[in-house]
Amino acid sequence: MKELVFVNGTMGVGKSTVCAELLSLLAPAAFLDGDWCWNMSPFVVNEETRAMVLDNAAHVLNSFLPCSVYRFVLFCWVMHSRDIVDEVLGRLDLAGVRFTLVTLICSRQALEARLQSDIARKKRSPGVLSRSLERLPLYADMGGVVVDTSAVTAEEAARRIARMFIKV
Repeated sequence: MKELVFVNGTMGVGKSTVCAELLSLLAPAAFLDGDWCWNMSPFVVNEETRAMVLDNAAHVLNSFLPCSVYRFVLFCWVMHSRDIVDEVLGRLDLAGVRFTLVTLICSRQALEARLQSDIARKKRSPGVLSRSLERLPLYADMGGVVVDTSAVTAEEAARRIARMFIKV
């Protein structure tokens, strides 16, 4: 059976890094980072670009899902409401696919430290800190499997997730 795994959480919680680790742990696997669909300049969030990004993500996921080479399809994105998860799922052909939602959370202190480090290294803009902290509580009732990344490495978090599917 094909496994579709969505990994969500607020900015800075570790989604991309955990999925990069999962890619090798769950091989054969394919991985789409939702951030790649937003990689544009200028970065504009409006109804038109949001619709385009959803279309692009759904297209890539729908290309991975029927491909017999991959057992696992991983998708991470900042999906701060269950409606976003459901909207993406509603665009996918899920015949023969088992879906798992994994929500990454962390403490406010861990999130601040990670984002401040990224801001200092110019990997993120300063405004991300307040936006991410505002969204942090929205993940409490997302459903699915919750993994706290506050005091673990990305590799440890990925191993916890991978154990749901295979022996690691």
